[in-house]
Parts: sequence; structure tokens; C-alpha cells
Amino acid sequence: MRVLFVTGGGQATVFSLAPLATALRGAGHEIFMAANSDLMSAARAAAIPAIPMTGLPVRHFVSRDRQGRPVPPPLDAGVAEQGLFTGRWFGRMAAASLGVLKEFTAAWRPDVVVGGTMAYAAPLLARHLGIPWVRLAWDAIDARHVHPGADEELQPELSELGLAHLPEPDLFIDVCPPSLRPAAARPASPMRYVPANRQRQLEPGMYTRGDRRRICLTAGSQVTRDGHHKLFEFLTRTVAELAPLDADILIAAPDGLAAELREACGDVHAGWFPLDVVLPTCDLLVHHGGGVTSLTGMYCGTPQVIVPGAEMLVDQAQRLAGYGAAVTLKTGEDAPDVVGAACREVVSDTSFTTRARALRDEILEMPSPNQMAGAVAELAHR
Repeated sequence: MRVLFVTGGGQATVFSLAPLATALRGAGHEIFMAANSDLMSAARAAAIPAIPMTGLPVRHFVSRDRQGRPVPPPLDAGVAEQGLFTGRWFGRMAAASLGVLKEFTAAWRPDVVVGGTMAYAAPLLARHLGIPWVRLAWDAIDARHVHPGADEELQPELSELGLAHLPEPDLFIDVCPPSLRPAAARPASPMRYVPANRQRQLEPGMYTRGDRRRICLTAGSQVTRDGHHKLFEFLTRTVAELAPLDADILIAAPDGLAAELREACGDVHAGWFPLDVVLPTCDLLVHHGGGVTSLTGMYCGTPQVIVPGAEMLVDQAQRLAGYGAAVTLKTGEDAPDVVGAACREVVSDTSFTTRARALRDEILEMPSPNQMAGAVAELAHR
């Protein structure tokens, strides 16, 4: 069987699909991945053969419409408008990718297409080829409010296929732990989330710890010194608020920012740390609500303090807090010492660790990617 994985967005979208892709290859199936050209290095890091489906970077689709005109991001808008905006730009990326994908599949025809949560080229390509398609969730964030924006943006492509809306998947695989799934969520086949990220030569401090509390702080892989989201400032301000805890602080950030972070924050470890290695040694994970970061923390049984960087990220973060494994603050909370106070609450109350470990146990009981590979293979024989 041949399976084409379609992804796009940040590098986390590549690593989210990698465990199932690897499981299928291990079972003897042929796999390829298609993603934006700026994600090819992530595909190589995951050891997955990949083709670039568009040479334009992700930021182009976020900031420009199909005619190249600027599109302002709705940074202060509510969930509904942010969802539509996100669906539209993922839709633009899908439209720009279809030509390459059709050309590629004319030479290498897949039996099944697997697309990430908002990889809308996957259902369009599958319908064009007349084959099944699978939606594989990137994270535990509910994207139902995003899909209508893609339906709107992709009307020309849908009309060519005789469709009014994007077709539903033949199989929906969800990595969200059952306890955190919204009551109204679409029925899905559960699969265990398995962390996959870039690796590096490990140092003892990444997988061992001393006697002090250990806190990992991150704002994701896209943080820059001068970004309009002010993530660098979030990192430095949070380190200052953590000072009363006398903890060992690790800032997981791009290596290019490591020197500046150490200069600004003093006695911290900063740089690119593989979270799947580091988090099992940590008492707390503090971050901006990224879905893959949050799920990695859940998998490792690490309590979390979340300051969602966008309204779209709030619901999942609040569900994790409602479970008792995190404290979730208001979006972009920047009042003095609020983050520090939340961190002190989590590390001083053992119930957060107890609940985080219970959630980890629930995740480990979900079907593995190896088990789910069989369900994908069955689609090709229907």
C-alpha cells in the first residue's frame, strides 16, 4: 500500500504525523510526505521521504491573499473570527499546493491520503483521485471553528469537484485524550499521542536533574527577538517572576536566541532542548498554549501553566485546567507577577502532579500508531 501524508504550517505539523507514517513504513507500506518547502528539513529530521508542495513559506499564506494583497491578522478578535482567518489561510495554502500534488500523484499514485488537521489539500486531492482520505489530528485543539473558513476560501476548487463543502474524512484519528474531548466533538478513532521533535546531541543536564525544582519555559519554535506577539518579552518577564522559587530554569527556544536570553535572564539554561527528553525531568511546564507543546507535557505527566497566545487556544487550555493538570490564565495575561503566582500555586500543590500523571496514564492506554496503521491499511481494501 502507498500512503501520502500531507501537512503544512509549522514544523510541529510534520512531527505530529511522523509516528503514524513511521508505523506504516515499519509495517511494510510505502510512504511519502508533502509539505511546504520550508518544512523539508523537519521531514528529513523525522527520516520521512518528502516533496515540497509549494515554494512559498507559510508566512506568505498567513499574510497575503491569492492576489498577493496584505491580509491583517485579527490579533484581538474573538475565536470565531480567528478561526475563519486561520481556515482561509490554510485554504490558500491548499489551493497553491494542488498543482504539484496532482503532478506528483500522476507519477506516484497513493492508495490513501492522510492529512493533518487543517491540511485541506488532502481531501481535495483524495476526491480528485477517487481514493479514501484520513484526517489525523495534529494536537488536542478542536478545529471545528476553523473549517468554515477553508470552505469559504476553497470555493473555486470545490466547485471543480462538484462540492459545496470539504468532504468528511473516511477515518478521523484523534490524539486528544478522551477526558479532554469536547462533548460535541465529532466521533473519532483514538490514537496515542507520541512526541516527535527535532533531536540534538544530548547533554546530561537534559535528561537528569539535581535537587532543585526544575521548570521548563517555552514560547514555541517561532519566537523571535522583535516579533509582534512579544514572546521574547514573555520569556524574560516570566523568568523574573519565577525568581522566588529558586528553581532550575530551562528556556526551550531557538539556538539563535540562546545567548540573548542568557544575557537577559542570568542563571538559566537556554537553547534548543528536545521536549520529549527534558519534560520528564521537570516539575512544571510554562508556555503559550501551543497544541503540540501542551500534548507533549501531557504525555510526560508534567503539570502546566498556560498563557494562551490567541483566543483559539483557550478552550483546550481551559479543559486541561478543568481536569486539574494545569492553571490557565487569560489570553496574553501581562499583569505583574500573575504568571509567577500561578507557577507557585502549581508547584506547591501536589494535586496538579497527581492529575498530570493520571492523564499521562490515560494517554498510554490509547491505541498506538502501530495499532492504528492497520485501520489505515483497511481503507485501501474497501
